[in-house]
Amino acid sequence: MKCPTAITGALCALLLAAATAPAQAQDAATAALSQRLAALEADAELGTFAAYERLQARQAIAALAEASRQEREAARYVAERRVTVAEATARTQAMQREIDRLDRERSELLVEASRRDAARARAEAERLRIQAQVQAEEAARLREQAAVDATAMQDVEAALEGVAGAQVARLEAAREREAALARQEAELMAGGKLPASIRDARGEVFSLSGDAFASGQSRLTPSAEASVRALAIYLQPGPPGSIVVEGHTDSRGSAETNLALSQRRADAVRAVLNGAGIGGSRVEAVGLGADQPVADNASAPGRARNRRVEVILTGE
Repeated sequence: MKCPTAITGALCALLLAAATAPAQAQDAATAALSQRLAALEADAELGTFAAYERLQARQAIAALAEASRQEREAARYVAERRVTVAEATARTQAMQREIDRLDRERSELLVEASRRDAARARAEAERLRIQAQVQAEEAARLREQAAVDATAMQDVEAALEGVAGAQVARLEAAREREAALARQEAELMAGGKLPASIRDARGEVFSLSGDAFASGQSRLTPSAEASVRALAIYLQPGPPGSIVVEGHTDSRGSAETNLALSQRRADAVRAVLNGAGIGGSRVEAVGLGADQPVADNASAPGRARNRRVEVILTGE
């Protein structure tokens, strides 16, 4: 910019400074924002996060550097906001990654603790088994010694029955503890809760209720699928025996439709068990439709109980 000859030198200098001040301020703002973005990208902990936000910030800084006088203020505001968003997003993503890492470590610790408890329970069960064997041998020896005296034999038998009963109770409690720990470990590893179970003439029966599938559908809900995976983990190292998956429905709809739906649901549960490591030859799936109700189909609660899939461990 050149001053007209009619303007004094001092006044000309003032005019030149006024003309160049906004440009200098723009350059300073651009440099400051560029330094902030560069510091973020060089940060060892944050530099790998918020890639998209950092790209937007670089584009906004470049737009500020090229902005005209009229656009300068708006461009500076946008660039500052973009840099601030990039910084905040990087910190948020870094914290989320740390939270995820801590959650994984917590789950691993819980599983490891459950395994240690299960190992201790198995060791205690083995100790009690050996102790019971020793007591049985001692009982045989005492019976031989008391054979000559019927009265003494009766006293010995009564004492032995009391000891044997207490020992059986302790052994059974240890086995129940071991089974409970195995269930807990399976649930922790699969992220789902084992289905409820009972024992009847067929064996050990695990039941998935009607809400394991959407109405009229044969695809397991996410929570039900997690329960079946937990069941597979629980059964995999457990006692041998064949597994039968039975699908059941309520009485609504035609017999043909109910039979086909129950078969598809039983097949879906078998597929999850197979995928979780239970051998295909060990698992049989059968649909029984509405032929084996466990409650009255005249009421909604009764129909809900009848809509079920049962996983049966048939025997050891």
